[in-house]
Amino acid sequence: MPDQLLFGMEVFLNGLMAGVLYALVALGFVLIYKASGIFNYAQGVMALFAAMTLVGIMEGRVPFSHLINAVFGSNVHHFGWHLPAVVGIVLTVGVMVLLAWLVNALIMKHLVNQEPIILFMATIGLAYFMEGLGDLMWGADIKKLDVGLPQGINGTIDQITFDAFGYGFFIDNLDIWATIIAIVLVASLMVFSQYTKQGRALRAVADDHQAALSVGISLNFIWVLVWSIAGFVALVAGIMWGAKSGVQFSLSLIALKALPVLMLGGFTSIPGAIVGGLIIGVGEKMFEFAIGPMVGGATENWFAYVLALLFLVFRPQGLFGEKIIERV
Repeated sequence: MPDQLLFGMEVFLNGLMAGVLYALVALGFVLIYKASGIFNYAQGVMALFAAMTLVGIMEGRVPFSHLINAVFGSNVHHFGWHLPAVVGIVLTVGVMVLLAWLVNALIMKHLVNQEPIILFMATIGLAYFMEGLGDLMWGADIKKLDVGLPQGINGTIDQITFDAFGYGFFIDNLDIWATIIAIVLVASLMVFSQYTKQGRALRAVADDHQAALSVGISLNFIWVLVWSIAGFVALVAGIMWGAKSGVQFSLSLIALKALPVLMLGGFTSIPGAIVGGLIIGVGEKMFEFAIGPMVGGATENWFAYVLALLFLVFRPQGLFGEKIIERV
């Protein structure tokens, strides 16, 4: 088998795994948009904030230590403990739930029935507020996140592919675990949406707020629930990307890669987010592999957005979005 074909197969597999992570980030957008009609620009910053909080809790960092030391002239930075990853994740989930309640109580509750652009601008403000809050709480230094997931080349896959093709595939263990966790999370969200009382209530709110209110569904509860779920999704995404490249402020930019995923799959479709993520992940890797050398490389930076632009022109509702017909 030609070496280029084998290398292409390796690139394809890595693209699939990257696509699952893109889909995971896009899910946070879809969940909030379905339940409240809000495009949550702060989703990427939520992933950053969750990852920073997890590192801070696990390492026993004192929140706002730089501010406290500047005001009181002290030199306090750590509590002196190091918590296991599981305990840190549970506590961080609690922080994200509290954040969801605060966002609903202090911001979204007061913007009910406002124009979509006002809600969108509110999430932009929320994004910058959370970015500054995370900086004040935990510092702006690059943080290492280690939750015990294995990293480095998977020896088993390398050996099996080498025995079969004479060429060992480089597949990172962290990518494999991230893909498995993302698949389990996505499947759990789909089951939750389809078969639980709260999931059906969420879909009812997404379809018609007034009708949901008329049958006794609490909009406040649903919005806190959906922001909490989006916060948990952001935490998982923050763990995966943070473990891979470190917890730094560029982590918030992963939300930008989710935008083409949403444009392909549709803003209201969970399956669309999955399919869109896979298309973007595989597409950008294979395009860089096949076309990149001919145009100077670095096509991964713009391929997804060009593809999304084509979809906006020819199918603006995405692959799974509902076509809107307005009669004039």
